[in-house]
Amino acid sequence: MITIDVRTATDERELHALLKRELGFPAFYGMNWDAFWDAVTGLVEIPEGIRFTGWEHLAERVPRGADMLRRSLDDYRDQYCAGFISEYA
Repeated sequence: MITIDVRTATDERELHALLKRELGFPAFYGMNWDAFWDAVTGLVEIPEGIRFTGWEHLAERVPRGADMLRRSLDDYRDQYCAGFISEYA
């Protein structure tokens, strides 16, 4: 399991930049939720689990981004990797 601190993201662009860096997305990553889906489902190897810290700050500052991230990872688990764990602290 890896840990990603999301408390510093103040908008979706910063959130995508953080995810790109921490998850090793390619330089051409499109910085949007469709590109995130493409990255996690085929471009990079996703760890077996991701723990997000500072989640309450992200949910307050970037509510749509927090919701999209959670939904995308839930869909990833449901469709591709039943053992994947995501934690939001």
